[in-house]
Amino acid sequence: MKDIIDLLGRILLSFIFLYEAYDSIFYFKDTKAAMTAFGIDAHQNVLLYGAIFLLVVGGALVLLGYRSGLGAFLLTVYWIPVTFIVHDYWNYPPEEQRIQAILFTKNLAILGGLLIAWANGSGKYSVKRLFATTKVPQRRR
Repeated sequence: MKDIIDLLGRILLSFIFLYEAYDSIFYFKDTKAAMTAFGIDAHQNVLLYGAIFLLVVGGALVLLGYRSGLGAFLLTVYWIPVTFIVHDYWNYPPEEQRIQAILFTKNLAILGGLLIAWANGSGKYSVKRLFATTKVPQRRR
């Protein structure tokens, strides 16, 4: 049962990052406009392409369970600055602070999930385990 829960957790955890990558790609101009609204004006293309890379590669690694620790690290590198830039509830007007504080703590909880995935690895149902347990037939001469 633990292995199935590990798999389900990896699927759910990676979904938010893969969806955010999809959203950033298909709404590229809107994402750049949002970056400008948050005060990120310099090197927007480099930062956005870098973010998409971290989201796709990190999300895929966590989902597949191949080098899931590396994937969790890549997603953490993306997630921490985004959380403190986008959901800095202490800088919002009082009427928006509550919802931004909730979103900030949600992101911290997701960060906790990434740290758990980083520390515990991928579990039984993963591509890594599939590669490790697959026997390649020997060629006869």
